[in-house]
Amino acid sequence: MEFYRAIIADDHAITGRLIDGFFLPYLKIRNRKAGYAVSIVKAGAKLVGHDASPVRTPLTDLTGEEMEQLDALIKKLGAQ
Repeated sequence: MEFYRAIIADDHAITGRLIDGFFLPYLKIRNRKAGYAVSIVKAGAKLVGHDASPVRTPLTDLTGEEMEQLDALIKKLGAQ
């Protein structure tokens, strides 16, 4: 939501901070494996307390280390 508000307000400082601090690290995780576009969304949903089933084969869930990295990114932003 902060990113959306920054875009609407034409606030380049906040937009740049969020791109560098969240979106690029998020994409780095997402781009590690084919199918992670689905896996990372489900992992993020789980991390914020929503029910999300594991991905279906042939996709794979994020590793424990990747979950920790995603959790740190989400916690850095706070509740949205």
